[in-house]
Amino acid sequence: MDRINQYRQIVQEFLIEFAQEDGKAQLIFDQTHDRYLVMHNEWREDYRIYGCAIQLDIIEGQVWIQHNSTEIYLDRELISRGVLAQDIVLGFRAPSIRQILMTANR
Repeated sequence: MDRINQYRQIVQEFLIEFAQEDGKAQLIFDQTHDRYLVMHNEWREDYRIYGCAIQLDIIEGQVWIQHNSTEIYLDRELISRGVLAQDIVLGFRAPSIRQILMTANR
C-alpha cells in the first residue's frame, strides 16, 4: 500500500474510533479532496452545540492537523499509528511558527 493510502486509512480509522466514544459526533470524509472532519451538531436543552472537533487533511503526502478542539495530542496519536513525524503539519499554526517548530525539532 502506498504511503498516501496508508495515511488515509490511519486517519479514517482514528476518527471512526474517536467518534464511537461520542454517539452524537458526525463524521465527514471527503476522500476525493482528502478532508476528514468530526463535527458536532446537537442541542443540550436550550444550548446548541455546533462546531468542528477535529479536521485532518492530507495535502501533498502529508497529514495536516487543521483543527483540534479536543484534549488529544493528535500528532502523537498519528505517529503511534504509523504516520511519519516529518509528514505531520500543524496547519492551525502560522507558516512562520511552523518553520520555527520544524527547526527546533531537528
